[in-house]
Amino acid sequence: RGSSRVRNVQPIIVGSGSNTIAIAHNGNIVNAEHLHQELCDQGYTFRTSTDSEVIANLILSSPEKDWVGKIRYAMHRLQGAYSLVIMANHNLFGVRDPFGIRPLCLGVVNGGWVIASESCALDHIGASFIREVEPGEIISIAENGVDSYRGEVGRRALCIFEYIYFARPDSAINGRLLYLARQAMGERLAEEYPVDADLVMGVPDSATAAGIGYSRKSNIPLCEGLLKNRYVGRTFIEPDQRIRDLGVKLKFNPLRSILEGKRMVLVDDSIVRGTTTPKVIKLLQKGGVKEVHMRVCAPPIRYPCFFGVDMATRRELIASQKTIPQIRDFIGADTLGYLSIDGLIKAVALPKDIFCLTCFTGDYPIPVQLEMEKLALE
Repeated sequence: RGSSRVRNVQPIIVGSGSNTIAIAHNGNIVNAEHLHQELCDQGYTFRTSTDSEVIANLILSSPEKDWVGKIRYAMHRLQGAYSLVIMANHNLFGVRDPFGIRPLCLGVVNGGWVIASESCALDHIGASFIREVEPGEIISIAENGVDSYRGEVGRRALCIFEYIYFARPDSAINGRLLYLARQAMGERLAEEYPVDADLVMGVPDSATAAGIGYSRKSNIPLCEGLLKNRYVGRTFIEPDQRIRDLGVKLKFNPLRSILEGKRMVLVDDSIVRGTTTPKVIKLLQKGGVKEVHMRVCAPPIRYPCFFGVDMATRRELIASQKTIPQIRDFIGADTLGYLSIDGLIKAVALPKDIFCLTCFTGDYPIPVQLEMEKLALE
């Protein structure tokens, strides 16, 4: 949580002298406002507006003497999602919340240890993957090696959106390569929502694997109908709607000679606000496509995420405001099919009870304020 300002850039350094820590955080703390006020009352000062600094000061406020004890004290007070990398004196720590909402893994390179959110980060630096940090676990790395401290774990709630979109396709989580999981999502979509069409296209690049899966299962040829501008990033997480709209215009260019007169199956990873999809469909229609049959890997997203995916508020989520036929008409598609939750779980090929499915079901793993403000600590 926090705005896109230089002062909020991680890692955040807090403390002084031997009581200094540097912290990097993936996730979101849902009781950060309460903890922030409590720490301010105790005399702690804040220079950022992030919940990451709240975590750091909470660790420093602990009455425990050793760093593992201090971190464990903070874990008992924190509510929400956090995968952490912490440096303190000559120690490196990896910490994952008891629900395991966000991924975290351990690797080794040239005799040294590495902690990263995703396994693909290890590949880039030539490190070897050792294992994932378990929910509720603290990994402590010092000169004498690695120690593990495990806490009590109840319900698991790994974010299913990591598999659909958030993590990179060349990462593996829980032993499942995301690229293959996304291919399987496309295959399931072809089973659940078949259609007569001439071409299949996955929206580049996030739905490329799913498009391949749909094509293979349906025996409809795969194509590249939109050329992607490699210098434009993900639009759904841009902080401002004007930037999202401009990003869509700059992001794709239709290939008319391929699209002219064709019936197209368009596969995408998700529809969040519903602002990007109509523009993609209009681009295809501008390129000469006769029909657009929209297929979506994520079931309808009806509830906001408060655990580290800056998605949208509930009133901004199109599936919380419109029925599926209304969404189909709004985006301008001829047909619309969302992958079912059961189909999604089968594609991921892991037990349903280890996942957080909140954005589809509204079943939050911990109580949350349903209209939490991202910039509450500003």
